[in-house]
Amino acid sequence: MARQKTQIISTVVRGALHKAKDMPCQDYCRAKTKGVNTVAVVSDGAGSARYGKTGARIVCDTLCDLLVNARPEDFKQKLCAAIETARDKLIFHRLNKSKSENDLLHFSATLVGVYCHKNIGVFFHIGDGAGIAYQEGNYADLVISEPENGAFSCETYFYTMTDWQDCLRLVEFKDKNRILLMTDGTTGYMFSDDFYKVRRNFFVPIVEYLEREQNKTYAVKALQNTLNDSKAQRLNADDKTFLWVKRP
Repeated sequence: MARQKTQIISTVVRGALHKAKDMPCQDYCRAKTKGVNTVAVVSDGAGSARYGKTGARIVCDTLCDLLVNARPEDFKQKLCAAIETARDKLIFHRLNKSKSENDLLHFSATLVGVYCHKNIGVFFHIGDGAGIAYQEGNYADLVISEPENGAFSCETYFYTMTDWQDCLRLVEFKDKNRILLMTDGTTGYMFSDDFYKVRRNFFVPIVEYLEREQNKTYAVKALQNTLNDSKAQRLNADDKTFLWVKRP
């Protein structure tokens, strides 16, 4: 019998605030699978950063490309090297006029990702946004990588900061075959206010629909409709990214 393939369903939706100000969506996501490895990353470019979308795109693409061949035993080393590579790309990017680390603040972006190898996995996280790992159908035993903010609710951390390694958090898990990654625009109605538990009336219907729907185009459209719903946009007017991984 042929081995089942990993499935990825994701969407990025521009927030109401960005629409009102005629600003582009600054979220980005990417996922890549090779053999028994899967890497997925979502990123939220800071609204205050001139090139936040570029920072988000480069970190997602770079980490997926460089980590998909990583082994569990050297994953953290490879992760840190991959983030440094993304930062180097920004230093020499055509939009970085000074070609120095000083101007990385113009590309500020958060980072939420996951690396899976067979039955083990690890979330890697800088700043807000969140990750959830669970076994199919078991919603009582969740592994959550929570957002991290600074002294103020609107303050978070970015991989473009000089001290980014101090903000990097890893959460390991095993025997979980479903993964959710999301940016800050989605976490407000996925979690309770203290992030201790998910809001089951939002979480369960979405993931059960994704389990049932075999047409990927329909699934993506349904996600977009949910994230673009007027109630969701009122609750959080930021850009919204939702990425779901179904592993064998």
